[in-house]
Amino acid sequence: MIINKLYHTYQRYRTLQTDVITALPIVILMPHSACNCRCVMCDIWKDNKNLKQLTENDITGLLNVFRKFGTRVVVMSGGEALLNANFFRFCEILKQEGIAVTLLSTGIALEKKAGQLLQWVNDIIVSLDGDEALHDEIRQIPGAFQKLKQGVEHIKSLNPNFRITARTVIHRLNFQHWIPIVNSAMEMGLDQISFLPADVSSQAFNRATVWTGDRQQEVLVHEEELPALQSAVHELIQYHRTAIDQRFIAEPADKLQKIYAYYAAFYGRNPFPYKKCNAPWVSTVIEADGTVRPCFFHEPIGNIRQQNLDAIVNSASAIAFRKNLDMDTNATCVKCVCYLNLGPKTSL
Repeated sequence: MIINKLYHTYQRYRTLQTDVITALPIVILMPHSACNCRCVMCDIWKDNKNLKQLTENDITGLLNVFRKFGTRVVVMSGGEALLNANFFRFCEILKQEGIAVTLLSTGIALEKKAGQLLQWVNDIIVSLDGDEALHDEIRQIPGAFQKLKQGVEHIKSLNPNFRITARTVIHRLNFQHWIPIVNSAMEMGLDQISFLPADVSSQAFNRATVWTGDRQQEVLVHEEELPALQSAVHELIQYHRTAIDQRFIAEPADKLQKIYAYYAAFYGRNPFPYKKCNAPWVSTVIEADGTVRPCFFHEPIGNIRQQNLDAIVNSASAIAFRKNLDMDTNATCVKCVCYLNLGPKTSL
């Protein structure tokens, strides 16, 4: 066991040094392209009629590569992964390989599928946008908050130790409700909540083209609202200091301040916040149609239905991409809102 762990750590070091993937500790899968919400900051649901989804053959076809690269965690993203009728079969296949499964979910179906989730999923990250009224408004689904709350409470009643956390995208529609968002997370019994700003610059989240300026302004905090955003950050830090100190709020105070800096950067008030990220070296994203990306935001590098994942991530072009990627100057990386920095010794 110790030898295997040391070998995997060595392979992760090699990947970072050579830009050739010899370890792939995290893989993000999108089992289903559709979503059961209609969020204002996301376009995934707008293409629900053109359904794409991964199959059992897709999952089993990845296992040799997962074994070769020592994959430890598969994150089920989407769309809403639970909409795939074979979702729990995918989880069963992965668990038989000793791979942990994390589910990213809207939370709407948690109560209905609680028993299977407890059996096959290691932890859940739900989306939380506000208190009840605001969450439903942003999700554009009546009753979405109550379904999320009831699902969390039901799972916790069955297994109080099962980890369920929340992720909140902060934007112009909810930044002035930051404290009630944390209060709602506490009241429904979540284990932690984390925050990030809204991505308005990339073609992620099923955007056929980059958003126009007008569309961006629907989600971006406006320049004249920046003082109110700064006040909201300060009020959150003061009001929920204990939650920050005890890590109920995942980000320390300085990282919460960076959400203000991110929005201020759009108006030339400061540079975009620095991010230390190695996602393309430690993970990959496989979309519902088999498309492979080095992360959520960069261009596709292949498709698992046309080529083996090993060949895709270690193609000449993929290696060159990693070797030449300067995150301090790359336009996609500079404006990125969601990053991963996984050290070789970090346990998963």
